[in-house]
Amino acid sequence: MQTVGIDIGTTTISGVVLEKNGTQKPRILKAKTIENGSFLTTTKDWERIQDAEKIVKKSRQMLDDFLDEYPEVEKIGLTGQMHGIVYIDKEGTCVSPLYTWQDARGSLCEENNGSLTEEIQQTCNVQVASGYGIVTHIYNLRHHLIPDTAVSFCTIMDYFGMQLTGRKKAMVHASNGASFGFFNVQKNAFMTEELYKMGVEEQWLPQVCTRIEALGSYRERIVTTAIGDNQASFLGAAGNENNTLLVNMGTGGQISVLSSQYFSGDGIEARPFLNRKYLLAGASLCGGKAYALLEQFFRKIVKEATGQDQPLYKVMEKMARTGRDQNSERTESRKIKVETTFDGTRVNPEKSGSITQICSENLTPEDFCYGVLKGMSTELYQMYMTIQKGTGIKTRRMIGSGNGLRKNPVLCEIIEDMFKAEFVLAECEEEAATGAAMSSSMYN
Repeated sequence: MQTVGIDIGTTTISGVVLEKNGTQKPRILKAKTIENGSFLTTTKDWERIQDAEKIVKKSRQMLDDFLDEYPEVEKIGLTGQMHGIVYIDKEGTCVSPLYTWQDARGSLCEENNGSLTEEIQQTCNVQVASGYGIVTHIYNLRHHLIPDTAVSFCTIMDYFGMQLTGRKKAMVHASNGASFGFFNVQKNAFMTEELYKMGVEEQWLPQVCTRIEALGSYRERIVTTAIGDNQASFLGAAGNENNTLLVNMGTGGQISVLSSQYFSGDGIEARPFLNRKYLLAGASLCGGKAYALLEQFFRKIVKEATGQDQPLYKVMEKMARTGRDQNSERTESRKIKVETTFDGTRVNPEKSGSITQICSENLTPEDFCYGVLKGMSTELYQMYMTIQKGTGIKTRRMIGSGNGLRKNPVLCEIIEDMFKAEFVLAECEEEAATGAAMSSSMYN
């Protein structure tokens, strides 16, 4: 059977055509990635919005190209960036931009001198981050920013599914519903009482399903409910196995491990998966971005000194390896220590990063390159230890995904040493799109 998976990411849109016969391993027949390129210019430096209709147009064109080339495709699976929302009217048409997961309105100081996320914590004892869909909705509600014709909201991939099938109401998988916040993962339902305290009426909430369902059809192919990109990436890279740890390094960093038991802890979310399982996930806000900031730092110095403005990642890789070798011979107190929480954490958005234990021995570019990579790894490792202590889960294998790992072998080595588990990169680069295609095959 052939299926298509479309992944609507923040910066790119990816798709795959997948073929699976019986118990054989799925085979990718074709893969494609294009630039999303839909961010809208705004006068507010905290606002991160995208053109939803432009995204749908690009995604549909990619899907049409796949279907033209592979007419035997039977099902279409969807995934994409979680947390963000678009508003839809009673006809199922988008009437707003996409408010992305990067949007920071929930962290702005309100009239009471506290942020909305802080108010939610104090009023409802619910921990949510800015960028979560319902946080965005509450802010928009209070500031009269919701279009008059809007009746509900959903994710961008849910909206794409509606456009493909002609649905007027969204049906959201629990993996996406949970990403909005105010969601009881164990009950697979929104916290309506807590939402009422924040002025949100139940009528705004989309319908939630816990299984892969059919939304309808597009060009005589079944279109199934979209799942979250975290869940899709895990499915595409690691399959459906317990005790497998997925480490992703993109702009942010993330660890995910599949579990049959529910667990949440400091910085750890239990996210709905498939087949009544949970994906225990921890995310760093400044993963690969930390290394990109260091590259920009070095590049600016080189440009000022020489006039040349060229990428320095290859040079930094060489320096990081040298720094790693040098640090292997030092005591812990003589190693530079970098906390890469430059953009805060989900638990503490105001937290800053730090560089400590600097001495004349380690004040070198090599040590800084190595130190930042180790700091990126350490933040994820600490999240993994929280999961391990809370559940007893011990990782049997570790899979890496994202360009931050694919393009940095030194970081892969650091992670393998730190986690003390065999580390391999995922076979396919379009993990989320592959997982979306796999999820569609689960609909019978």
